[in-house]
Amino acid sequence: MKSKRRKNNNGTKILIIILILLIIVAGVVLGYKIINDKKSKEELATVGENTTIQGQKEEIKQVQIFKGDDRPIAVMIDNHNGAWPQAGLQKAYMVYEIIVEGGETRLMALFKGVDLAKIGPVRSARHYFIDYSMENDAIYVHFGESPQADKDIKKYTINEIDGIAEDGTTFWRVKDKYAPHNAVTSTKKLLQSAKNKKYRTTSKQESVLNYVTDEVNLEDGQGAINVTIPHSNLQTVKYEYDEVNKVYKRYARNKAQTDWDTGNIITTKNIIITFCNNYTLQDTENKGRQGLTNIGTFDGYYITNGKAIKIKCIKNAREEQTQYQDLEGNEIKVNDGNTFVNICPINSNVVIEAPVTETENAENSMQ
Repeated sequence: MKSKRRKNNNGTKILIIILILLIIVAGVVLGYKIINDKKSKEELATVGENTTIQGQKEEIKQVQIFKGDDRPIAVMIDNHNGAWPQAGLQKAYMVYEIIVEGGETRLMALFKGVDLAKIGPVRSARHYFIDYSMENDAIYVHFGESPQADKDIKKYTINEIDGIAEDGTTFWRVKDKYAPHNAVTSTKKLLQSAKNKKYRTTSKQESVLNYVTDEVNLEDGQGAINVTIPHSNLQTVKYEYDEVNKVYKRYARNKAQTDWDTGNIITTKNIIITFCNNYTLQDTENKGRQGLTNIGTFDGYYITNGKAIKIKCIKNAREEQTQYQDLEGNEIKVNDGNTFVNICPINSNVVIEAPVTETENAENSMQ
């Protein structure tokens, strides 16, 4: 009997040991599973954080000068010295400068997604500016027009806002300048006028320029710390490079061009020069109005960050976007910032000055 009891006790002990071992194994497995689950959740959280951070980086890296689906607004800006200083130029993503009658130039400033209380002085349309308004899919704003511009506005069914034809609220005249150099407007007034005319105020069209987020330094370019562009005997533009801020300061007729309200000098990140033939129109008014041969392939320069390269400027039709290519036929990459496009005569003696080297400085000091 005692033998049987001992055997039963031994069996019970073995069973208990087995149960304890099973409990320990189950605990280990459960603990391992809990640790793994926690690790997996942490990894997922980390992935999520990385995705969010990556998304934030991508958002930061988006081009800023040409973002959103606001339709551009192209405003003709008076560049007579009686119109200086002008309002709004610094907030334009592109400004075109082209010669008009009398050796003067006129500016066309393009705005996108900005709110400006004053733009101007606004001046009359010229027909070749319409080409650049069309290629930017812009609403074209002016105060009067030449006969050629009036004809082309009708021909191309341009969405225009003409200060002369407006109701007196979209544009107003200021007292600190004299007519015709004192008509101004605002983006709010222009957008309201566009809505009243049932113009489209959004656009999906891509920018004319190939903006990139990575800094473009034109490593193989020539030095360009000073750029002088004589549009005519009357109007010479000069850009001086500000190495600290990596922008060019703009001067005209040996005077700094400044903002009407802030008094700050106008600056630009990018400069594009296009050499096009201009000529005097033979019309009945004999006012010396100009024509522009701008359809075809033309020589030019792209200038940014203290360097310049030669480019080709290709425009195949008036309404088509201009292609800006390097001499190998590749579309140029443009820094994310505002751009002045100077379209000047083919025989314009443009001067691009490189920095003075230390050797040259030493030689000059010895003379």
